[in-house]
Amino acid sequence: MVSCPVALYGARHDRGSIRFNMINPETGNRIRMVTQDAETGKELSRRDTVKGYEFKKDHYVILTDEDFDSVKVETSSVMTIEKFVKAGSIDPVYFDASYYVAPDGKAGEDVYAVVREAIEKTGRIALARVVISQRERSVALRPMEGGLVAHTLNEERDLNSAKALFEDAQDIKTDPEMVALAVQLIDRQTSAYDPSDTEDRYETRLRAMIEAKLKGEGVAVEEEPAEVGSNVIDLMAALKKSLGQAPPEDKPAQSKKPAAAPKEPKTRTAPQAATKAPRKRA
Repeated sequence: MVSCPVALYGARHDRGSIRFNMINPETGNRIRMVTQDAETGKELSRRDTVKGYEFKKDHYVILTDEDFDSVKVETSSVMTIEKFVKAGSIDPVYFDASYYVAPDGKAGEDVYAVVREAIEKTGRIALARVVISQRERSVALRPMEGGLVAHTLNEERDLNSAKALFEDAQDIKTDPEMVALAVQLIDRQTSAYDPSDTEDRYETRLRAMIEAKLKGEGVAVEEEPAEVGSNVIDLMAALKKSLGQAPPEDKPAQSKKPAAAPKEPKTRTAPQAATKAPRKRA
């Protein structure tokens, strides 16, 4: 049994996302939300309130800080690794928040480094438990850029079942040629992941609009794209178009030749093979 002191640091920070206040349009003043007794209407300070569990309608059992302390588990101060699993065995749908796990002081740094390197060499993920905000959470520890990152995991009971949603979809028959074209399209558009790919474009435009208003500038309103009347399309033609392949042209109607016209010798031309767009990776 080895141990080392560590600390958890939130991987996600508040990047100054846009927040709005509720304003009285008649005065331009901000609206103040008041904490008050639901029955008497008496105004209260949040620090004067306590937590209560509603066990039946309008009836509560009051819980104090001492009550919460009495049910603490050992993971309240210790994060114990219980088992290791293969890195790809956890479906991403179970991942929740992320925390950086760093050594807490010089003591135990060697143990931390050994654990991190061993996990990295084996391609495993360590499963552990830890209490965060008075709630015990299962976490997945994995190596990241010289250190460890912990992802809190959703419980099975926290997730909606997708079985009823997908039971019909898995029985849909596919055309092998269409799948091959789709795979070719995916290969062509495959490139390295860039964090900028996840930019919130709506917030970027919203921020630009607010800045324009602050400068007294007009706000350009872009035309909305025309709504598609139906999503029923020729998927094969769409895939070929995406790959730069010309869809097959309709054959022209054959015209009848005059009976008296002399027949000209027929010449055959070799059929041209359909050319495929070269595969490339960005």
